[in-house]
Amino acid sequence: MLAEERRNRLLEMVRAKRFASLPDLAEQLEVSESTVRRDLEFLERQGATRRIHGGVLYAGSSPKLPHFDVRQSAKWDQKKAIAAMAVGLIEDSDTVLLDGGSTTYEVARLLVGRPVHVVTTSLPVATLFASDAISDLVLIGGNICPRTGVAQGPYADKMLALVRVRKTILSVAGINQEGCFNNNLLLVGTEKMMMQAADEVIVVADSSKFGRQSLTHVCPLAEIDHLVVDHGITEDWKEKVVTAGVNLLIAGPSDVG
Repeated sequence: MLAEERRNRLLEMVRAKRFASLPDLAEQLEVSESTVRRDLEFLERQGATRRIHGGVLYAGSSPKLPHFDVRQSAKWDQKKAIAAMAVGLIEDSDTVLLDGGSTTYEVARLLVGRPVHVVTTSLPVATLFASDAISDLVLIGGNICPRTGVAQGPYADKMLALVRVRKTILSVAGINQEGCFNNNLLLVGTEKMMMQAADEVIVVADSSKFGRQSLTHVCPLAEIDHLVVDHGITEDWKEKVVTAGVNLLIAGPSDVG
């Protein structure tokens, strides 16, 4: 059997069962567990599966959103490293509110299979958790941006006003001395409501975002509790973030899981 054919069969088996153990997959495919393990590593890099203790979960796939796919592939290694460090701030049984940013999506991938309560405005993020029996999912409604699959605007804001969470995780388009920025007026209004709903605010941003601004101001740096960035951040920006009273976490290449 060709590798591509075997991986397709493997994915179909995991999709059908939602969870499968390594020995069961190896037995059904009539291959070694090491072969199954290599195939699962490949599928996990594609975002199709998620390995957990005892087996593998189907992680689903995001809706076909070209703009989202383009953003997701940009600086992917940095985003994965940031996500691997950010999930260390999340405890089991936490209620976590996730926006629709590309780096936030990488965080969401790593939370699949953990016992957390997930609230999100993002269709791609919701798709990851829709088939995960371990976590609880609440999808915020509203006006859906067709480019990103994210709910925003007054209906989303009204629903968020009723929500209380332990942690909110946000991606941003730019960070400068005035704070964080994003490039959509409706989105920024909704993100402000997401911040108000949380005990702690976590911003995940790759180092290319620093020294930049975008269309609309989200918040000053001082309103962030934790900022997770890759090791490309400059010494000057490290000092500015820490001086603002933010807990700065810097992810290196070795943090990629």
